[in-house]
Amino acid sequence: MTTWRGGFFCKTARPAGVFPAFLHTDCGRLSAVSQHAHNPKPDWNKAVSEAEKIVGYPTSFLSLRWLLSDEIANVALHLRKLVGSNHPLLKTAKGLLYNGKNNMQAWGLIVLLLSKAAGHHNVNEMEEDKAAGVLHSQRALAEVTEMIRTSHLVHKGLVNIHPGLVEEGAVLNDMTFGNKIALLSGDYLLSNCCVELAALRNQEITELMSSAVRDLTESEFVGQRDQQNNPIPSHPSECSAVDDWTLRSELSGGRLLGKSCEGTLRLAGHNKEFSKEGYKFGKHLALAWQACLDMEPFMPSAQHSTGVGFSLVSAPVLFHLEYDSSLYNLIQVGAENVNDVDYAKIQSIVSKGPGLAMTKRLRQEHSQKAMEVLAAFEQNDARTALSNIIVAMGEL
Repeated sequence: MTTWRGGFFCKTARPAGVFPAFLHTDCGRLSAVSQHAHNPKPDWNKAVSEAEKIVGYPTSFLSLRWLLSDEIANVALHLRKLVGSNHPLLKTAKGLLYNGKNNMQAWGLIVLLLSKAAGHHNVNEMEEDKAAGVLHSQRALAEVTEMIRTSHLVHKGLVNIHPGLVEEGAVLNDMTFGNKIALLSGDYLLSNCCVELAALRNQEITELMSSAVRDLTESEFVGQRDQQNNPIPSHPSECSAVDDWTLRSELSGGRLLGKSCEGTLRLAGHNKEFSKEGYKFGKHLALAWQACLDMEPFMPSAQHSTGVGFSLVSAPVLFHLEYDSSLYNLIQVGAENVNDVDYAKIQSIVSKGPGLAMTKRLRQEHSQKAMEVLAAFEQNDARTALSNIIVAMGEL
């Protein structure tokens, strides 16, 4: 069976229990990751904190400059009106402001660290932020990266108010009001992206980041969806777990970080060949991080949180489906609404299966590839910080 899946054709998957070779065997070569095995491994918060000091940049663009702006202040006031409702925008806002290991708003930091690690050639001294060792244009691109990512997450908080979803009254008013705030807030961030990109006066960077926005949009149309556009895996016979997960993860973030890293090297005057290495680094780092996030609900430390919703297209679930297709029957219960799925049961089944181990190896594979790209950069504190972040990621 062959089906069209968001830009490529997926053929019949491997027999149940048969996985790609890289998931069965460990890399024979000594990786940069394994070289840290005998050294004290930095924790995530410490690695990020030390990295921020190197570039003088906070983890998120939600800095004082943004939080004190009139537009964001007005949004915050309107959000207060939604407290007590079930609109998903509140959960999105909480996730963006949560300053912990789950916060992916460190992408701007990654872009700036790579910028400093690579250095710059033949640029106007007025363009250089000498205290941070990066260009003002690179700092602007880092903010654009986070604004694009955040606007996408905010727009995903829109509720599809179809007939019969809610009755007339207060609940419907809350949903409608929340949708307006989500739409306008996301559009506000995207409009600021356009202004920042235009100010760079670089057509190549504008095209690159515009294509990243296109990729994020395309990610919302891959595979089956419930009535609220939540992703649902296809039957495992239609597409391999690795291909399906990689496509979704690249479109939904991997290419954004990759193109941002490529763009920042182009701004620094590096040639196209070297800049493409920046793309590879960003893409593989994002995929390794996504695999790390996918693992969390199935780790022993999360078992007390049974029944908590997680992505049904996360790597452990997709790998388990390929191993045992009977799980698909439990997932299909949520074909119209994923909330109908028994998440506690699926969590228990997947936690005991091979999916978690497969995801760990997937994370190691992409971490290794990111480390290999870093090896081409000269040794400096920014490169060390990036290496530490990758190693710390493996400890989450």
